[in-house]
Amino acid sequence: MNLTAEAYLWFKSLHIIGVVVWFAGLFYLVRLFIYHVEAMELDPDLSKAFQEQYTLMEKRLANIITTPGMVIAVSMAIGLLTLQPSWLTQRWMQIKLIVVFALLIYHFYCYRIMSQLENNTCVWNGRQLRALNELPTLFLVLVVLLVVFKNQFPTSAATWLLFGLVIFMAASIQFYAKWRRERAKKLKQSI
Repeated sequence: MNLTAEAYLWFKSLHIIGVVVWFAGLFYLVRLFIYHVEAMELDPDLSKAFQEQYTLMEKRLANIITTPGMVIAVSMAIGLLTLQPSWLTQRWMQIKLIVVFALLIYHFYCYRIMSQLENNTCVWNGRQLRALNELPTLFLVLVVLLVVFKNQFPTSAATWLLFGLVIFMAASIQFYAKWRRERAKKLKQSI
């Protein structure tokens, strides 16, 4: 195996690892935001303790896992594009880069929300954060389909079924959260 082929395989392997770590962090980070916002509704002493704990967890997750995963994913992608510059002329890669740019905006917007939560200035509620938490899933599905199918992006019924399934899962999560909140309210009222 020549040096270029080996470098390509290393860049690709580390890129995939970075993407997995990055997305795992993004999925859990916004989930922590939801718990953080919901903790604000607790008894003041208990609320303060939970908010401090969630602030610590959010910072650690963002700075130790999520952002390093992003840096690895992006830097290894640059390495891959350096070895395969012709990909930049292909439509699938151009669309993928647009999606990744949107994902980077999402990533840094999470830091803004994290800062707002720490300073008690966040205007997002749990329901809105749950919807925000579904966005990386859509990005992930789109990126994977682009990478796998490249310029033969599928437009068949199976593709629309997959997108429908993702939307159904997101809606199900929203409905479950609403049902859980209403059930908790009823339990509080009956006590």
